[in-house]
Amino acid sequence: MVKKTLRFIVEGGKATPGPPLGPALSPYKVNVVEVVNKINEATKEYEGLPVPVEVIIDTDTRGFDVNVGIPTTTALLMKAAGAKEPTGDPIHKKIGDLKFEEIVKISILKKEQLTAKTLKSAVKTILGTARAIGITVDGKDPKEVTRLVDEGYYDDVISKYEEEWEKAG
Repeated sequence: MVKKTLRFIVEGGKATPGPPLGPALSPYKVNVVEVVNKINEATKEYEGLPVPVEVIIDTDTRGFDVNVGIPTTTALLMKAAGAKEPTGDPIHKKIGDLKFEEIVKISILKKEQLTAKTLKSAVKTILGTARAIGITVDGKDPKEVTRLVDEGYYDDVISKYEEEWEKAG
């Protein structure tokens, strides 16, 4: 049994049998439409976002598995803020505002990719990305929100999500 792993970045819920999937899959004689349908089903919650996907093919049986990764932090923040692209000038030009709870939820979603040991430190990491792309949080600069996190201002909100954090990843 030989397994071959192919990696792609697809738009959530909108993969097609055309390039890059079709040409890469067809040499392995798998049903390309079936693979595309499985990818679209698995990525529909990330519609419109670039999503990393692995297709693992058993070259003997032509069976396959699809593993879906999590979109980038930037993509998740921009989708939550309803923005199309990051600003080139995050200090002077803002692209959106998010509630602190949305930052916490993105932190939980990204747990596996973060080196953070606690939800509080994960939130601070996500706040750094938000600041870099021009997103404010609760109408404030994310740097200010990070200071408030350090001072314990958001402890009640963070503690509400601790259990979810523990279960994630």
